Amino acid sequence: MSVLSSLFHTDGINLNVQASSKAQAFKDASQYFATKFQIPANTVIEFLNAREELGSTALGAGVAIPHGRVKGLKQPAAALFRLKDPIEFAAPDGEPVKTLIFLLVPEKATQQHLEILSSIAQLLSDADVRETLSTSTDTTKVCELLQHWGNTK
Repeated sequence: MSVLSSLFHTDGINLNVQASSKAQAFKDASQYFATKFQIPANTVIEFLNAREELGSTALGAGVAIPHGRVKGLKQPAAALFRLKDPIEFAAPDGEPVKTLIFLLVPEKATQQHLEILSSIAQLLSDADVRETLSTSTDTTKVCELLQHWGNTK
């Protein structure tokens, strides 16, 4: 079983986010996590911004993994947001970002955090996966791809 299997749910897949900036994308994601996991939205934004201040979480090729360890979170949580229009994200290749996979883990989950991040980075290094994530209009298909990726690798 992949470490990603239980992280993604269809309600956390948004394929038409209207955010026009990193701040707006973070705000939108924080609202999802606040509703789903009862974590204050401003807490989520603070953790995402704190991590981003250490360096961009953009990988290149139009993708980024904003992430953070969040005090009070009981289990890892993730969401995928595809932006209607790409935004500047200080990516190493200089390209704007259109696909964001947000990852939050409990504050003490250091090893688990690294394992999940590694799996997401490997997933996003697959050009076919990136293509599906950037073009699919079916949230169920995208969710299943994320949940089952790595099971056949």
